[in-house]
Amino acid sequence: MKTLEQTVAQHREEWAERSLAQQQLEIANNEAVAKLYGLEDEVPSYVPLERVSLTNNSAFRWPNKTPEERDALFAQSAIVDLISYAVGCMFGRYSLDKPGLILGDQGSTLDDYLTKVPHPTFAPDDDNVVPIVDGDWFEDDIVELFRQFLRVAFGEQHFEENLRFVTATLSSITGIRTLRDYFIKTTARGAASRFYDDHVQRYKKRPIYWLFASPKGSFNALIYLHRYTPSTVSTVLTYLREYVTKLESALQQAERAGNAKEADRLRKIVVELNEYEHDTLYPKASENVIIDLDDGVKANYPKFGAALKKIPGLETASD
Repeated sequence: MKTLEQTVAQHREEWAERSLAQQQLEIANNEAVAKLYGLEDEVPSYVPLERVSLTNNSAFRWPNKTPEERDALFAQSAIVDLISYAVGCMFGRYSLDKPGLILGDQGSTLDDYLTKVPHPTFAPDDDNVVPIVDGDWFEDDIVELFRQFLRVAFGEQHFEENLRFVTATLSSITGIRTLRDYFIKTTARGAASRFYDDHVQRYKKRPIYWLFASPKGSFNALIYLHRYTPSTVSTVLTYLREYVTKLESALQQAERAGNAKEADRLRKIVVELNEYEHDTLYPKASENVIIDLDDGVKANYPKFGAALKKIPGLETASD
């Protein structure tokens, strides 16, 4: 089995060959039209590679970059796409075992998935809630699930090498040093993590994965809209409470060890999360909010108010 770096390189070369082939077709087409109208000496037929508008033509996507910069940007784009696909597999939207969309209807369940993919090599998250926090606090944390995905999709043999390649590629993004940074570190605009920013842009501000997030982002949990049920927010609340319990234990340890700086940091997070539960998440969980996907994201997103990460343009249904 190839390493991920080799796979990305092969993907890049395949697209380079397609782009060159398309360039020659466009040049030939221009020559044929010019000849038909007797304009061979008046109308140039040459088409620069930068004008060949294929999705993954590096010259077209990054016309002002050097070949080396284009290769790096291609790799970055490929890894971001891979992570997006991996998250889809985490929720059952996609599967490594079957092409195309697996779960895409309102109220889809894990049983629906298993009916279509009886023996998955990478099983979706069972409760449709994937926590995203600063550390390995949960077994189904998004970073841990992505590591599992890498092992299954690209083999245990090259896992460490593949993980290093993912991390090195993402580190070319400003402010990102680790895989976890990509999932939790806020962007320069402070709106959301780079991962969630990428997702919101990918779906043109109509995200299919919704991010429950405390005001300062100390707790985040991702859900898949198509698997949402009125009890989903209560499941998120359970994760929040479990996280607070773990943080309180860590706080006690820091206090006993005399680590005042760490204790102060943890204390502030616990206060933030308790306020988020009391003021926002518990009241919303008590509502058992019902949504209708036919109404669209714009109508449903505002129903959850401050429980969800703010997305400009989705504050109210009428925006």
